Amino acid sequence: MLRSAVFHPEALRTIRTFPEDVRRELGKAIFDLQQGETLKMPLSRPMVTVGSGVEEIRIRDRSGNYRAFYLARSEKRVLVFHAFMKKHRKTPHSQIDLGKRRLREMLKG
Repeated sequence: MLRSAVFHPEALRTIRTFPEDVRRELGKAIFDLQQGETLKMPLSRPMVTVGSGVEEIRIRDRSGNYRAFYLARSEKRVLVFHAFMKKHRKTPHSQIDLGKRRLREMLKG
């Protein structure tokens, strides 16, 4: 059974600004999650600083590094709640805080 992919509106808006090849690779990763696959390094890694069970998809191309935070522990859906272009070696606290806030919004609604 295919799980549904549910996007936070702002995450979806940001993903649409990513280069086409990045969007394609991100879409493939999300589809794999929908099919019940578990993503592993280097494509995905846990982001426990954002929340329990949260992971990030990591995509790099010649224009930069792109990230999308997701939660896939439900059997019915994959939540994609934050996406951004990473400009620093370490994920900025502002991105982590924004991810936490968006995850809370999605879990409430």
